Amino acid sequence: MAFINYTSKTLAIKIVYYGPGLSGKTTNLRYIHSMMDQAYRGDLVCLETPIERTLFFDLLPIKAGLIHEFTTHFQLLTVPGQVFYDASRRSVLKGADGVVFVADSQIPLIDANLENFDGLRKNMEDFSMDINSNPLVFQYNKRDLDNLIPVETFNRLLNPQGFPFVESSAVNGDGVFETLKEISKLTVPFVREKIFGEKRPDPEKPAPKPAAPPATKEDIDFVSSPQKEPLRVTRIKFKSQRDIEKEVESLAREFTDKTD
Repeated sequence: MAFINYTSKTLAIKIVYYGPGLSGKTTNLRYIHSMMDQAYRGDLVCLETPIERTLFFDLLPIKAGLIHEFTTHFQLLTVPGQVFYDASRRSVLKGADGVVFVADSQIPLIDANLENFDGLRKNMEDFSMDINSNPLVFQYNKRDLDNLIPVETFNRLLNPQGFPFVESSAVNGDGVFETLKEISKLTVPFVREKIFGEKRPDPEKPAPKPAAPPATKEDIDFVSSPQKEPLRVTRIKFKSQRDIEKEVESLAREFTDKTD
């Protein structure tokens, strides 16, 4: 659930990158952070227990507009990829306003993609999040490699509902910001409905289609840096995943409490 501060007029929207281990979730966040103007994004924070980690940072789009006079921030997080960290993934997913499912396009990993997506569906159900109506974007990553799962197969197995999808090579930056912009555009009207009661349009989804519509004045955009920024990661160590969950909530509230 988005964090809202009526005093500072700020709104924090939570977007979680979910998918198998080594599918490219961390690579996405690292690339976005390095390419963003530092005046428009927070520090890249790595929240660690002795066996797992969660990445977090806050960024400010320039074309999201105001939601009822509230300045909108996006807070991006990753979940641990391995299925045996399911409790950790649940705690990070809790309260998400939008989800990016990062799938590994290599043929040997088709089962890992299916297993992780099934886990996502079950975890969302546990939090009373409807996977068919909550903002969701698929990123079919590692399209620069050989021996790939066809996009048509991905859409048939993972995405028969016709959610937007992006083909990407996150390690090269291809499709990374396209994915971010697409999930951001979906989450803003979703949050408007949840918090302010504004009814979202009911989109028709006849078939899966690429997430590359023509640009419009409603598109959400971000301020890029004139050159790639050196990557600096703040590492915070915790004893348990529950401590990380508390810290994520604390960081979210910290950004909404800021007043300029």
